[in-house]
Parts: sequence; structure tokens; C-alpha cells
Amino acid sequence: MIAIGKTHTVEFAMGGWGTNQHRGTPWNPWDPTVARTPGGSSSGSGVAVAAGFAPWAIGTDTGGSVRLPASWCGLTGLKTTIGRVSTYGILPLSPTLDTPGPVARSVVDAALLYQVMQGPDPLDPRTLGIAPSDPLPTLKRGVRGLRLACMPAVERDGVASDVLAAYDAALDTLARLGAEIVAVPLPRRFADFTDLTGRIIGAEGYFLVGDLVDDMSLPIDDAVRPRIGSGRAVSARDYLRALRERDKAKREFAAVLGGVDALLTPTTLTAAIPLDMVDQASTPAHFTRFINALNLCALALPVGFNAAGLPLSLQIICRGYDEATVLRIGWAYQQATDWHERWPPGIGG
Repeated sequence: MIAIGKTHTVEFAMGGWGTNQHRGTPWNPWDPTVARTPGGSSSGSGVAVAAGFAPWAIGTDTGGSVRLPASWCGLTGLKTTIGRVSTYGILPLSPTLDTPGPVARSVVDAALLYQVMQGPDPLDPRTLGIAPSDPLPTLKRGVRGLRLACMPAVERDGVASDVLAAYDAALDTLARLGAEIVAVPLPRRFADFTDLTGRIIGAEGYFLVGDLVDDMSLPIDDAVRPRIGSGRAVSARDYLRALRERDKAKREFAAVLGGVDALLTPTTLTAAIPLDMVDQASTPAHFTRFINALNLCALALPVGFNAAGLPLSLQIICRGYDEATVLRIGWAYQQATDWHERWPPGIGG
């Protein structure tokens, strides 16, 4: 592969909206008149692929930073499991949670890029002892006979109606393809992981770059400085408690999800919003952070558009190290739909 360029990200990869105060926020190409959230932190990767600048790109995902740009830019993005892809050479944010992954126009492209990215790297010990898993032999097996869990009804609160309509339609499509859609009780609310994951990211991020954000003479992004600075208040006791709570949650979810092949949720609560509506003190990672905390893998892919012509997205979540299944489900869905073949206004295939 030939690397044709580097793209903008949120500073230190710390933020889901995709904004960058000093370098500029990449323009979400789905609205040529209003600057909207591109999703972050891998905002430039999402915009570059959506706008046709590159056939695919690489992002990093600590709390949703591959899947959020995929959601708002109408793309397919794969969040990999820890150790599948080496993080050597990547500026770390939270080594406990950081995962690199592909952003592409289709599941096939994401699978191909994932295939060449994964594998053991002596410079990243966490990749050693994890055998590569080729997703291609099972990619086209379809979903007939698979048990796919829908999100609990209580989790629908606060989700935009157009997002829910597209989500429900996607479930219907997968059911028509032969999957069994089932309901399972989840042990915790997705919102519970916003603070839990935030404490881990904050503590580790502040350890890594705290000296920079504490230096007020440096031009750190005004939205990013307090996010990194939040780790200043996380004590060693709080940090270790968060790691212990994470391990407990992993066991709880493993017990519940052991009887299904995947869990399905929207990727974001809304379609991309105007930049002037962004609350930088909040996060759009409601549906994505828990996956990093539990070390699961997930795929975001387009499932329609709202009335304003903005992309909507489905998230397919599988157990850790089961990227082959998450890609298989996504491929089956994309064979039955053409949302991933649409282009932003004025941009051709």
C-alpha cells in the first residue's frame, strides 16, 4: 500500500466530535453548506474516505474514534480487539483501551485492510500469542441461523427517532436474511460506562501527556485541555478501582452475551450535528465506550439517511477476537442493501 497523506485528528485523539481548534476541523462532506461533526477522534480519516480522497484509511479507537467518524460520514469502520493490531508507533492515549482499525466504504474493504493490518509484532507484546484470524473464508456465509440480540427497550430513550427507525429497519433486514433477533437483559446501562471508561482514559492520558496540558504556554486545544486534565483528579485508588470494575463488567457481559452471536445497537444517538451546536463538555460516545471497556470488537456501517440526507449507522458488536463474525454479519447486510454505495452530494463514485 502507498500512504498518500496524513489526516487531521482531534488533538491527542481525545474527543469524539472530531473538532480541532488549531489545525481545523475536517468538513463532513454530507452537508456542503453547514459545517457538521465529522466524528472523532479519527475525523480526517473518515472525511478523506467519504469525500473520495482515499479508498480507505486507518483510525484509532479508544472510546469510539473509528466508529464515530464511520457513523457520521456514512462509512464502514471496524473496532478491533486489543492485540489484534499492533499499536507500536501510534501516539498512545490510553494503552488499556487503544485499538487501531480500518475505515472504508464497504465491509469487504474493511476486511481486506484488517487482514493485512493484524498479526504479531515483536514491538507490541500484546499481539504475541494471539493467532491471526482470516475473516475472508467465512465472510460470505450469511446470517442464517445466527442469534442477534437487539438492545433493551430502555436504551432507546434519548435516541433520535430517525436513528431508531433506521435501526429497526436494519433488524428487519437481518431477520429476513435468516437471523434470529432476540432480546437479552444486559447487566448494566450503556451510560454506566461513560464515567468508567472516562476515568481510565483520563488517568492514562494525563500520565502520558499531562506535562503538556499543564503547560499553559503551549497552544493546546481549549476543548482537549480539560479532557486530558480530568486525569489530574483521578487518584491511584480511583484508577485501580475503575480497572477492577471493568473486569467485573467483562464477566457480567460475557455471561449474558455467551448465548448470542452479536449485539446490535445504533452507533450514535443522532446524525451529524452542526458544529455550533456541539457541547464540548459532553461526548457522543454513548453507544461505543462500553465496547472498549469490555474489550469487544464492533463494526459500524451505514443503514440509511435522515430527512436532511445525513447518514445513519448500525453497530454490530461481537465477543473479543471474533472480528470474523462481525464482518460476516456486516457483509450479509450490505449484500441486501446499497446504503454503503451512496456518495455525498457532488461527489461521484
